[in-house]
Amino acid sequence: MTRAPFQLGEHTIIPGQRLQVDVPVARLYTHTPLHIPVEVVHGRKDGPVLLVCGGIHGDEINGVEIVRRVLRAKAISSIRGTLIAVPVVNVLGFLQQTRYLPDRRDLNRCFPGSESGSLGARIANLFREQIVDYATHIIDLHTGAIHRTNLPQIRAQLRPGSETERMADAFGAPVVLNAELREGSLRHYAQNRGIPVLTYEAGEALRFDEWAIAPGVRGVLRVMRRLGMLTGEQRRRTPAPAELAKGSSWARAPIDGILRPKVRLGARVAKGEVLGKVADPFGNDEGEVRAVADGIVIGMSRLPLANEGEALFHIARFDEIDEAETAVESFNSSLVPPPDSFY
Repeated sequence: MTRAPFQLGEHTIIPGQRLQVDVPVARLYTHTPLHIPVEVVHGRKDGPVLLVCGGIHGDEINGVEIVRRVLRAKAISSIRGTLIAVPVVNVLGFLQQTRYLPDRRDLNRCFPGSESGSLGARIANLFREQIVDYATHIIDLHTGAIHRTNLPQIRAQLRPGSETERMADAFGAPVVLNAELREGSLRHYAQNRGIPVLTYEAGEALRFDEWAIAPGVRGVLRVMRRLGMLTGEQRRRTPAPAELAKGSSWARAPIDGILRPKVRLGARVAKGEVLGKVADPFGNDEGEVRAVADGIVIGMSRLPLANEGEALFHIARFDEIDEAETAVESFNSSLVPPPDSFY
């Protein structure tokens, strides 16, 4: 039985075809049209429809490179099902190298959007209708915010035995956070419609972090294999099982000043341990940033300048912290070349 063509807006993609599509999204002040770039890979055999997207926040560019490399992977030449690849969702923010839209709205708080609302609502509505609603599974690619970096991690709403849990297990990140849904996010909208969604967080905004990009590419391909979209054996060794964090919290600056960190991303820390010191430029006034719990540092500030109360170190808590530390070390050793503890 011949598989049906895939319809994306006005475009028809026949089985076995790859097609790049420009989805009209807005116009610049100059009346120049602006498009969301999309590539559809429509396999000859039935299977899931996986959406892999980056750049919902315009300055989070690691995801853009992950999508590019996935599309260049030889394995997808014989794909089952359909891959919808969107390297840059927030094209306006991407052009301005900023997280936000021109009206300062966060596109990832605008879903499901509307035809007559704000710019963010209109773009979210268009992206949802033209692309998201076709998907059966989603991987959404992110990084830390500006001047912050994240240890590679998966964030998802996990239920035992769910498809989302199966995808998270396959991805191969060292840490998985069972994260609550944030209203207005793509994950919130899709999950409430029964579409399993993974959010991959790794690296820093406006940077290409190879230690975040390469595992992201491998993670997407692993999920595609788990979903039956790719055939053939996994060439690389299977990563150590990810550890599920039972929660996370931030250690904050005790005073205004300049931060001197004492720990690195991925480090195991104990409650009360000194993570860094904040001092004024003369060193007359100094405060210690201490760990609020036993755990693993999964995110941290990259900017030495800190205001009192500012979030500096993100610590994930685990029931089995030894296993979590082993998972991070195993992940670290699998990277070629190995990172300097991600920092």
